[in-house]
Amino acid sequence: MATVILFHSILGLRALERDAAARLRAMGHDVVTPDLFDGQTAASIDEGFALRDRIGWRKLSERAEAAVVGQPASAVLGGFSFGAAVASFLWAKRPETSGVLLLHSIVEIPENARDGVPVQLHLADPDIYEPAEDVAAWRAVAERSPIALEAFSYPGVGHLYTDAALPDYDAEAARLTWDRVERFLGAL
Repeated sequence: MATVILFHSILGLRALERDAAARLRAMGHDVVTPDLFDGQTAASIDEGFALRDRIGWRKLSERAEAAVVGQPASAVLGGFSFGAAVASFLWAKRPETSGVLLLHSIVEIPENARDGVPVQLHLADPDIYEPAEDVAAWRAVAERSPIALEAFSYPGVGHLYTDAALPDYDAEAARLTWDRVERFLGAL
């Protein structure tokens, strides 16, 4: 089974991430959910961005790096939306990762991405934070990169459609996402 480091959304470490970690642990995986906001959460996306800005990227990246100390170099890096960007930041520093799980966001693919590293993407279609032209450009870059991409889109759902606490939630898309994540992690 895999070790998974799963980073929270811009709203902070909440039930979404805790429930996802519990689900993955029930599948037999070892899961770490770092709290980059040090216990603070946001009630809205705008509040989350304000919180991120108050803390600052430098401090957040230091917290992320500290959170992976002692974790296997092969640990899967993953995240929800903003957390996917954090996972991408670490991916460049941890190219030995056995896989990358991107929930609700596209991210920069590091230049040192290992040949054939499995990457799974789950994205709303359309997504208010990931315009269609950006997604198309990202897919073109991904196709030219050495990664092994498996990308899924979910028509008509909201950005954080796996979060049962938000209006974006879509039970069927969330179920399908977790089924696909289970297969992804099981194959690593």
